[in-house]
Amino acid sequence: MTYDLWYWDGIPGRGEFVRLALEAAGIDYRERGRASGGGSADALVEDMQSPRKHPPFAPPYLVADGETIGQTANILFFLGEKHQLAPKDLAGRLWVNQLQLTLADLVAEAHDVHHPIAASLYYEDQQEEAKRRAKSFREERIPKFLGYFENVLKEQGRWLAGGETWSYADLSLFHVVDGLAYAFPVTMSKQSRRLSKVMALHARVGALPNVSAYLQSDRRLAFGEGIFRHYPELDG
Repeated sequence: MTYDLWYWDGIPGRGEFVRLALEAAGIDYRERGRASGGGSADALVEDMQSPRKHPPFAPPYLVADGETIGQTANILFFLGEKHQLAPKDLAGRLWVNQLQLTLADLVAEAHDVHHPIAASLYYEDQQEEAKRRAKSFREERIPKFLGYFENVLKEQGRWLAGGETWSYADLSLFHVVDGLAYAFPVTMSKQSRRLSKVMALHARVGALPNVSAYLQSDRRLAFGEGIFRHYPELDG
């Protein structure tokens, strides 16, 4: 089966978490919202509006054998079970899903740093509020979230779910660290000194053959717009 992945063109966004899992596992998929794949933003909007039993609220969503699966963590839970990207037992799969949902909370907070009032407003319309939000995010929230994952790795070993191989949560943590390093390079340079386990996992994931090949390909979109944005004034 070849999956159809629908997400906005031009930004990694939340679709990147799904894309990383598909790429790392060597799973066939088509980018239906990306111009290079023959899609467009108009095609994405049109597809979202098409009648279906289980309509998505927003991208990303995956179309698999006639089923539409929305929400990043939900898509990854599906792929994790179907393609062995998570432990086989229920407790293990729930644990990886829990980690993914925790990362989703961090991702939402990272986005709200530069859009603390409303997503519909420009950053310039809420810049003073963003500076206040960024200070708390840098000093309190990044250390708390990444410190949690550091402690998980101290208990679990090389990978977040334990065992000898990666899960989709490891891929997602890799992407979050990448995004935070882009958006907050000064902060992350300081934080990395106390996050040896997290940074070692980041290096391991980046060195996985399929991931390394993907990162060097034109399928990998650069940061800029979307969730992780670099504004020097927000990096303290």
